Amino acid sequence: MKYEAVIFDLDGTLLDTLEDLADSMNAVLQQLNFPTHPTEQYRYFVGDGMRQLARRVLPADAIDDESMVEITVKLMSAEYNKRWNVKTKPYSGLAELLDRLTAIGVKMAVLSNKPDAFTKIMVPALLSRWSFHPILGARNGAPIKPDPQSALDIAGIWGINPDKVLYVGDTGTDMLTANAAGMEAVGAAWGFRTVEELLTTGARSIVHHPIDIVPLLES
Repeated sequence: MKYEAVIFDLDGTLLDTLEDLADSMNAVLQQLNFPTHPTEQYRYFVGDGMRQLARRVLPADAIDDESMVEITVKLMSAEYNKRWNVKTKPYSGLAELLDRLTAIGVKMAVLSNKPDAFTKIMVPALLSRWSFHPILGARNGAPIKPDPQSALDIAGIWGINPDKVLYVGDTGTDMLTANAAGMEAVGAAWGFRTVEELLTTGARSIVHHPIDIVPLLES
């Protein structure tokens, strides 16, 4: 095979987390007496870490208030801890893909900008049938995506050259990460962002159904 391994983003790629994220943050905004946002808007709010999410949802006059950002992040962590698995589920067709990748011996990992603690809880809980190693979220001392360091670290753990890795994600941040790491950038069209965003940020391939990733391993 041309590619020996796949790194997956989590939110919008493996798991449809949008409603639980939106419900959690809107609950926080209500606590703070700030306006809430429609669930669909969260497609563009999430993906770049918890602090960036807080800045995107806060009113304009609070965005630069670091203490308010910190309060929002803290409250969001508490709210999301209550409801991360209420509506979240794997995307349709994902099981077929992961079964196939496992059967042919492709290594799989998860790299997310979601806090590491949530990432490490959610993958085993909601994708327990499959083996992902390593599973990495946003961690202290490690730059978040689109910095390529964590993606390169995963390739190093595997002992696989980056150019033998498919990187699958649903946002421009993921495509930038893949290209910066020298990996094949694959855009998941079923996720949170548009195909246009994926293409303009460097997607080499666009897949509209999870199983469409399998032929790319040989291409």
